[in-house]
Amino acid sequence: MKAYEFQTKATSEGKLVVEVPDAFLEELQRIGMQEVRVIVLIGEPANAHYEDQAWARLTAEQFLAGYNDTDAIYDLPG
Repeated sequence: MKAYEFQTKATSEGKLVVEVPDAFLEELQRIGMQEVRVIVLIGEPANAHYEDQAWARLTAEQFLAGYNDTDAIYDLPG
């Protein structure tokens, strides 16, 4: 399966306004019309919640990357 990526718009009625790029159209004509799969990716605002999660994960990974086995002495009770 080949993947083609191009931008399009969606209407408030839930319809996609698609202008098929020439390269994709040529490929469809070459292989004959057939069923295709459409994947819709929607952009997130820059301050989306997932960014906070990504930063938290990166912070934890970087913190633990500096952990050494000799630091385990601090995990022992009193």
